[in-house]
Amino acid sequence: MKHILLVNDDGIDAPGLSELDRVFGAQSDMRVSVIAPDRQRSANSHYVNLWSPLRLKEHGPARYAIDGTPADCVKLGHFFLESPVDLVVSGINSGQNMGVDVYYSGTVAAAREAVINGLQGMAVSLSSKDEGADYRYAARVALEQARMLLSHPLPAGTLLNVNVPDLPESEIRGIRVTRLGNRVYRDGLDRRLTPFGQTYFWLSCDGMSFTPCENGDLDAVHAGYVAVTPLALDATDYASLSLLDGQIRQREADTVQ
Repeated sequence: MKHILLVNDDGIDAPGLSELDRVFGAQSDMRVSVIAPDRQRSANSHYVNLWSPLRLKEHGPARYAIDGTPADCVKLGHFFLESPVDLVVSGINSGQNMGVDVYYSGTVAAAREAVINGLQGMAVSLSSKDEGADYRYAARVALEQARMLLSHPLPAGTLLNVNVPDLPESEIRGIRVTRLGNRVYRDGLDRRLTPFGQTYFWLSCDGMSFTPCENGDLDAVHAGYVAVTPLALDATDYASLSLLDGQIRQREADTVQ
């Protein structure tokens, strides 16, 4: 029996997590544990608590909330749960995580933390932030991809990032394996005053779009496909590595002369 750890960044009571728990918990060949933040932790990226203790509260059998981040949930689960974890599934996030979103996302960070700890990791997001969003199809996609990971694991150091369009199931055109696309943010900074005349700032995002690119995840979801993107821990730019190495060697040679 495979042990699945479900985590998220939207909090223990998030509907996307509940739907994952329902679908995965109904599988006779899977044992499910849930560890999630006790409140909203979106855009926490890969923050981990090193300077404060983590407090855990039970919310039912094998279901826990902690006052930590998504990455903390995975770290704690890796050491706290009695049986070893085979796969970490993070989500279902309220809102998409594509392009450079993956560097801000707590959802993706949890899957990345799984991979850092030598586990299989998958992040799942639905392209909707509506309170009444339907997560049922996204949960079934997550289960399908989870079974693929369990039977055909990705190489060490690689996680899977899954994004599901906010469309009726009948309008989903299929699944595409994609690269990260070109996300464009329209960020802003509000400067405000407290009633006592103190200045403070509030970061804002006035909207997001994307620049089309071949085989991009944003392009696929926009076209009605589920985007499945393998992401590597190794962020080395090998082209620049070779270029820099050549420049340094040339500089050293010039110095010797």
